[in-house]
Amino acid sequence: MATILCLETATTNCSVGLSLDGKLISLKEDNTKGYSHAEKLHLFIQDVLKDAGKTLQDLDAIAISKGPGSYTGLRIGVSAAKGLCFSLNIPMISVPTLDLLVHQLKNEPGMKIAMLDARRMEVYAAVFSEDLNQVRDTNAEILGESSFAEYLQKSKVHFIGNGVAKFREIISSENAVFHEQKFPSASEMAEIAESKYKKSDTEDVAYFEPYYLKDFMIG
Repeated sequence: MATILCLETATTNCSVGLSLDGKLISLKEDNTKGYSHAEKLHLFIQDVLKDAGKTLQDLDAIAISKGPGSYTGLRIGVSAAKGLCFSLNIPMISVPTLDLLVHQLKNEPGMKIAMLDARRMEVYAAVFSEDLNQVRDTNAEILGESSFAEYLQKSKVHFIGNGVAKFREIISSENAVFHEQKFPSASEMAEIAESKYKKSDTEDVAYFEPYYLKDFMIG
């Protein structure tokens, strides 16, 4: 039964969760405009531990959203995770940020595409099957009227993330279902992190770097 601290800082959502045996037992997050991670992340960590009646010494691992996303946000989250892992001598688990987004659609039928805003008409996007298996590599994609047409021509496709709003303006397909202003959250990390922990699917803390994909998205 693992106690895992989950950190999500890849977007404006500063999100911290605590999981026990794959179940979320405490969550604190703030998605105010702009990035508050530097000021709030460590306070949120203290809050979720206190709320659950746990201490840092009770932790078995730290899970971190690995990207893509905001360069600044990812750096803050990973630095915090590394510091805790080193000081507590516990493993670090990384979870792809777009996986956290798409897991919010786990009960929706059809294909699913998670997309994060990467400024202008570009998004970081990944394509998933109905049962949440990734079927296309994560890309930095410039959106156009024909984007994702190969999926939209076949069936319903659910689009989720803060990159959805600008895609909705240029696409006209009855098969497109939009879930706007959704952000990755530590609330979706518990089950994934627990599964990775059981398989010892962990990172080398000293050498781990976030998956920036492109590092121009400065938060």
